[in-house]
Amino acid sequence: MRIGSRWPVGGPAPEGVPADFAAGVRAAEAGLDGGSWTLTWLEGRPIAEHASGLRVVQRADGRIETERDGDDEFGLDDEDWLA
Repeated sequence: MRIGSRWPVGGPAPEGVPADFAAGVRAAEAGLDGGSWTLTWLEGRPIAEHASGLRVVQRADGRIETERDGDDEFGLDDEDWLA
């Protein structure tokens, strides 16, 4: 089990975060004005979420992707299951 953590935008990523994932977070920070990231782990892969709804995820195939809250990998938002 891996424990998540928080770190400020612009600060160093927590120890143990893969370098390519940390680089993806840095790239996503370009449009952010402060705040912090919340790091969690799902099936051994990191997920960083910002209060703005921005999320950086590492997919099972290793790709690092940035998405907005409400989007998922199938292109559906959180309310699509209601339709």
